[in-house]
Amino acid sequence: MQFQGQILKMTSYDAQPIQYYLNLSGDLIHMNELFGKELTIKHTGFQCVNCGESKPVYRMGFCKSCFFESPYASDTIIRPELSTAHLGVAERDLEIEKEIQLQPHTVYLAYTGEVKVGVTRNTQIPTRWIDQGATFALPIARTENRYEAGMIEVALKQHVPDKTSWKKMLQDDLEDEIDLADFQQKIKQYFPEDFQKFYSEGENLWKFDYPFEKPAKVNSFTLDKKPEFTGRLTGIKGQYLGFEGGDFINVRGHEGYVVSLDVKN
Repeated sequence: MQFQGQILKMTSYDAQPIQYYLNLSGDLIHMNELFGKELTIKHTGFQCVNCGESKPVYRMGFCKSCFFESPYASDTIIRPELSTAHLGVAERDLEIEKEIQLQPHTVYLAYTGEVKVGVTRNTQIPTRWIDQGATFALPIARTENRYEAGMIEVALKQHVPDKTSWKKMLQDDLEDEIDLADFQQKIKQYFPEDFQKFYSEGENLWKFDYPFEKPAKVNSFTLDKKPEFTGRLTGIKGQYLGFEGGDFINVRGHEGYVVSLDVKN
């Protein structure tokens, strides 16, 4: 079988185990069905996820001009505390920024090899956690907009990481359940006073089952350094495809890359 197209982040469905679909120009390939098969991924070009032109990817799937101009690549995407749509102040495009920022958000704790804090739009639950490779996730605050969630995260990340370590996430083999509710109680004292009304206790703990087993070693590669790769698919966690021998590729990190995918038994 052969497929080709522009890489977009994998689509996932919360099941036992999680089901993954590789998105190549809108065509969804069920990756769980390809475990044990030999895949050859060949980088053939670029296509910006925003303008669609064949320009080199600069960051996040965007060409350089779109990265610095598109509201979908603005600073508030990475740093929600910078949001200003609630004030009616535009960063790049106020109407789009209102659509993204002026909706309910959740501040959460997640276990991705270690406990971290994060922010997501409610509409991205549980996709956000699956994309990060979280084994467990627990909402700890429910806000009305992105700015409020960002300010809570800023306060808490002084005491708990806000980034996922991909190596810790892939090398983790935790079997016992992490008590995130207990962890929430321990960091409650750091919750910003002006945002106490958004604090939430007693939320349900989310647990995820990935089609993945911890490898003896992990080695991440990119299509920039290895434009053609052949390996036997063994598992998936987060947005990482895992191959025999411990080679991993971050699919989301290659959004906007155009590839051909050959599948052999």
